[in-house]
Amino acid sequence: MSTLLNTVSTTAAPVSAADARPTAPGRQVAFSLLADADPGTLPRILELVAKRGHVPLSLRSDCTGDNLAIEMQVGDLPQAETDHICRCLSQIPMVARVTVTDITADSAALLAAAE
Repeated sequence: MSTLLNTVSTTAAPVSAADARPTAPGRQVAFSLLADADPGTLPRILELVAKRGHVPLSLRSDCTGDNLAIEMQVGDLPQAETDHICRCLSQIPMVARVTVTDITADSAALLAAAE
């Protein structure tokens, strides 16, 4: 009796500059959402960030009755991607409100005011 072994060797394709997504190193953005307390809400929200190759720096959700208040911070997002994610979040049927805050700009303003 012979055993057939299949060995598949894979290597990652080189990433060209055209394939790489732009980033904004050091920029942090906070998304604040008010949505329906539905089991599908958080996965839909996280999908929009994950499919762009980002992991939230922080994520918090508080359920009160039928509402879900969500705070999510994401780093290194350029303004164009921030705007796109905000538009997409607003189109999710369970989401009632989306607010975006540029934390980096707010922090810089607070530091300047403290001096």
